Amino acid sequence: MRTIIVTGSAGLIGSETVRRFAGEGARVIGIDNDMRAEFFGAEASTKKTRDDLIAKVSGYEHHDLDIRDAAALTELFKRHRGSIEAIVHTASQPSHDWAARDPQTDFTVNANGTLNLLEAARKFSPEAPFIFTSTNKVYGDTPNRLPLRELEKRWEIEPGHEYEPGISETMSIDYTKHSLFGASKAAADIVVQEYGRYFGMPTVSFRGGCLTGPAHAGTELHGFLSYLMICVVTGRPYRVFGYKGKQVRDNIHSFDLVEAFAQFIRAPRAGEVYNLGGSRHSNCSMRRNQRPKIKVDLRRKPPHRRPYLVDQRRAKVPVALSRLEISLRDARNSRRDSSRRGGIIRSTCAQYSSPSSSFGDAIRSSTA
Repeated sequence: MRTIIVTGSAGLIGSETVRRFAGEGARVIGIDNDMRAEFFGAEASTKKTRDDLIAKVSGYEHHDLDIRDAAALTELFKRHRGSIEAIVHTASQPSHDWAARDPQTDFTVNANGTLNLLEAARKFSPEAPFIFTSTNKVYGDTPNRLPLRELEKRWEIEPGHEYEPGISETMSIDYTKHSLFGASKAAADIVVQEYGRYFGMPTVSFRGGCLTGPAHAGTELHGFLSYLMICVVTGRPYRVFGYKGKQVRDNIHSFDLVEAFAQFIRAPRAGEVYNLGGSRHSNCSMRRNQRPKIKVDLRRKPPHRRPYLVDQRRAKVPVALSRLEISLRDARNSRRDSSRRGGIIRSTCAQYSSPSSSFGDAIRSSTA
């Protein structure tokens, strides 16, 4: 039976990946030790999603492993030698602020953990596509040096600039302040590319922007749209750090990102890199969605960027979060009814979990 190994399998992207490939009949080996609860507290725990996967997804096998444990990973890969069709690595420490509190844990999870997985894959499944969920934070604060215009509710790049459609993979990752999180992810991103180029392994770094979907356990330090939705529904103030709340973020649904994974598995390459996000199709500023009570903290959390939109024309990715505006409107209209809040949160998440239906051919032409 074909086997897919998924790290961070109870998280937003990992759980979407599990359901996607298990639904096709694959045996999915999940690796997740719920470090998100350690990072961000009980409200960010992925335990419920893990339990749902174990109980409801046929062919799912869960392992409570730490990706920093090289010996345990080696034993797991060795056990499934010969049947591993792909490795999808989504586990990480995902917060700038948390990384600054504990740089060693951040780096060993993000960089060393990735290296451990690459070595296990090289030893026991070198022909299996290795998919890494990287981040646009590898570009650091370089986007802040672009020629920008301050509009009423957002920052915008000057018309006609080469990055007007979005930031492409050609932007340098050097001479920039990444944050410690960005640095650890950049290290992992580079080593994923190197295993592809040096060893000829089919590896790819997908540099995602703001990711969203129904399984997101958002908190103030990580999970922009999910946490924003919680603030809208409950009336909790939403704190914005710097840039007058005009910083722009593009957003991509977890389904669309995982569909990109599937297309790469069908037509892999060695040492590939793709930017993925909402681009010009799906983006917003904090001020644009200022229905929740916004508190602007003038302290900037480096290296936060004023604008960030990706140019994903290399990957040719159509993105649709078409129901997001409807979801925000419905949540705002319903927030006064406290007895319905739990149901509204669930129904709202279900609404903006409708992804692009035309994504199937998106990556295929660029990876063929």
